[in-house]
Amino acid sequence: MALNPLQQFEVQALVPLHIMGFDLSITNQVVWTGIATAAILTLFLSVMGRMALVPGRWQSVVEMSVEFIRDLTVGTAGKEALPFLPLILSIFLFIAGLNLAGMIPTSFTATSQITTTVLMGLSVFLLVIGVGVYKQGLHFFAMFLPHGTPLWLAPLIVVLEIITFLARPLTLAVRLAANMVAGHVLLKLFAGFCVMLLGLAGLESSALSFSDLNLLTGPIALLTLLMLVVFTALEVFVALLQAYVFTLLTVVYLKDALHGH
Repeated sequence: MALNPLQQFEVQALVPLHIMGFDLSITNQVVWTGIATAAILTLFLSVMGRMALVPGRWQSVVEMSVEFIRDLTVGTAGKEALPFLPLILSIFLFIAGLNLAGMIPTSFTATSQITTTVLMGLSVFLLVIGVGVYKQGLHFFAMFLPHGTPLWLAPLIVVLEIITFLARPLTLAVRLAANMVAGHVLLKLFAGFCVMLLGLAGLESSALSFSDLNLLTGPIALLTLLMLVVFTALEVFVALLQAYVFTLLTVVYLKDALHGH
């Protein structure tokens, strides 16, 4: 894996299962999706079952997450979007859980697979269409022709708006998958580089005395360890940021469905 950083994204069948010509094998993608989902459900159910007036550490995390997504929803789409708060919160927690689970050594990042992100993007896309038609009727499709558009420019604007609208699930999916792949590849390459640097320092200093060897390899080891910690923290930040971006775009699209373009 150190030589091929893309190997960590290979989907592998852990329990082969073929039924009526369909491949229903349990893969590492399925397993780690289940692990992340179970961890989130366990956290919320355990906290909800032991709510205290003075919140503990995990209750504070849950309450802050709910308040954060609630403020995001109301601030972006208005109070009319509050009925969708459980769904929006679930989207944020699900993506954040999958992204953070991928930081565990020997784990698998399910959001690095376009199949996972495309399915989520299509789900949001269909939700927006359904809510838009339910709330606005056929007037929902007036978003393809913004008010005040000159008549001679209308055909071009309509085509561009339709293409932009249909590209929404693709942009949601590609943005999330590409960022997770890029971040993990960079972290893997840098980790391999640090190991090689330490090995090279040890070889080049083999002719030195023991005291000189400590003076040479000590700072290198400390520097590489510090940089690995920084890159790991940055990757955790990116994991949470991508969950936030996906959720924010979902709320923005939901706003168009509720209030018009």
